[in-house]
Amino acid sequence: MASIEELANTLRRVATSGMKPKALLAAVREKYPEATKKEVIRAAFYALAESQSGDHSELHSFALAERCGDEDDPVRAAKLRRKKKDRQTEPEVQAPH
Repeated sequence: MASIEELANTLRRVATSGMKPKALLAAVREKYPEATKKEVIRAAFYALAESQSGDHSELHSFALAERCGDEDDPVRAAKLRRKKKDRQTEPEVQAPH
């Protein structure tokens, strides 16, 4: 398993202007095929946080765009349930003044 530093260094080397997130992920997986998408995303954030100089907008957009989901854990919309009303009690009726 590759360390986060190794993945971050690879990301810095392969990232080019206008590179799509899928292409960036594929480029990293060519060198580290066992790396998960989650690890690569974390390495992208790590590369951004640890970088001293340079424009890493590709890494930034990749990390932000891909952080929501993981290939192992698909994001599913949850259904909201309505609260059940207490049907045993009747609403109070106020007498007119």
